Amino acid sequence: MTASERVETLIEEYGAADLSVAHLLCDRHDPDAVAVTVVGDAGSVDLTYGELRRRSEAVAAGLAELGVGPGTRVAALLPKGVELPVVVVALWRLGAVYVPLFTAFAAQGIVLRLEASGATVLVCHGSQRAKLDPGPDVPADAPWRIVTVGEGAREGDLSFDDLAAAQPTGAPPAVQGPDGPFLQLYTSGTTGKPKGVVVPARALASFVAYLEFGLDVRADDVYWNAADPGWAYGLYYALCAPLAAGRRTVLLESNFTPAVFWRVLDEQRVTNVAAAPTVFRALRTAGLPTPEGLVLRAASSAGEPLTPDVVRWAEGALGVAVLDHYGQTELGMVAINGHHPDVRAEVRPSSMGRAMPGFVLAVLEQDGDGPAPTGEVGRVVVDVPASRLMWFTGYDGAPEKSAERFTADRAFYLTGDSGSMDADGHLYFTGRDDDVILMAGYRIGPFDIESVLALHPDVAESAVVGVPDEVRGEVAEAFVVLNGRTGDDELATELQQLVRTRYAAHAYPRRVHFVDALPKTPSGKVQRYLLRGERAR
Repeated sequence: MTASERVETLIEEYGAADLSVAHLLCDRHDPDAVAVTVVGDAGSVDLTYGELRRRSEAVAAGLAELGVGPGTRVAALLPKGVELPVVVVALWRLGAVYVPLFTAFAAQGIVLRLEASGATVLVCHGSQRAKLDPGPDVPADAPWRIVTVGEGAREGDLSFDDLAAAQPTGAPPAVQGPDGPFLQLYTSGTTGKPKGVVVPARALASFVAYLEFGLDVRADDVYWNAADPGWAYGLYYALCAPLAAGRRTVLLESNFTPAVFWRVLDEQRVTNVAAAPTVFRALRTAGLPTPEGLVLRAASSAGEPLTPDVVRWAEGALGVAVLDHYGQTELGMVAINGHHPDVRAEVRPSSMGRAMPGFVLAVLEQDGDGPAPTGEVGRVVVDVPASRLMWFTGYDGAPEKSAERFTADRAFYLTGDSGSMDADGHLYFTGRDDDVILMAGYRIGPFDIESVLALHPDVAESAVVGVPDEVRGEVAEAFVVLNGRTGDDELATELQQLVRTRYAAHAYPRRVHFVDALPKTPSGKVQRYLLRGERAR
């Protein structure tokens, strides 16, 4: 079966009028097969598909008694423990819509999402419960009911244990159909308030396509996507896609440290791993020895482009190349350096890959809707009519923001990213549209400069921004985190000269700021707008 034929079978499977998310992601699979392995400080626990069905049916019965049904928005503020997949599948049994909440959120971020989604129930772990106590960001008369997992419940809370003890009704799982919503999550909000993305059930076809083509997760793999399910990459590809495909997925309940990461790879015998670039950078910086006997055969990265130094480090430390992929909350993954033999191609330095089967990508002119010349920087877009797996149509309750994501004729979805494409369809990321530096007629991508700075042995990571300049319009400045060394004028000059000689003389950063850390979103993306604001003060 060709890649195109496989895409069509996925579209047919997840486009059926009687599509039931709980059936497809749980009930149809071998009940004795492991669905989820939860790894904690004291060891690991396996949850089979049969146990997931039994436990989620009971929780669904308890939620139904609270009035949860088709279309109800229910949020969960849970760590990556056994309760998470149980609650999520229980919601889908009822036709409810799951609203993920990242456990690192403070009260304001939590309440913003609860209010925007209209959630009526919040399932909250006891360790997170204090965040929902009434205060400046939490209304005293909040309209949502709270179900508390474990200790820490407040008066009026419902007990998750009581909920999970309900008697299943025996009713078949709800039918969502291809256009019925099953997820509602929010963009990371790097500029302005987060925007609501309602995900229809047919998007599962796209998620499974990436699991197969991009990650090449096989039936005998031990697959670990280290991204947090509170965000799109972890939610789509650590939970939804592997459950849909009937694969085993590993969730790390413990806090991440480089030592813990190595331990999980070793003890769980992980063969297929995916993580954000920040994880691989942290592993490299920590300098811990690689455990003997790793069995990795595939490693992948998404979230931000991989710098060449991390790629080189990974080949030696992990024993496999880390392949870069590109996507968005609104799209899932759409550009891949795919592991699957049917799509595997030459991995070109700094390229985020080619369009995944089911999507057609292009680069438009910066100031028009015509195609940008090959190799020139322009706006990265998705060809909507030609992309069979495209599912996003707009933001929840925000028609103006939705319109901004498409050309006037809706022929192209505008990613908001700048990049270029070579003659063979390989995409190269330059930066967000508003991050590209326009200096004396030149377009300079911050990622290009950051990749060169990363070559210096004293640089842990960096971020480059454009700042106003009376003569040139804009110039580049760099914010650099060091590997233990103290920054000084000599090192700043050294880094500037490195960019001059290894990239371009005109693109060197006019100033180098040495900082302890870079501001990032909870999903690990650098917030360059905060650096520009810091520079302006």
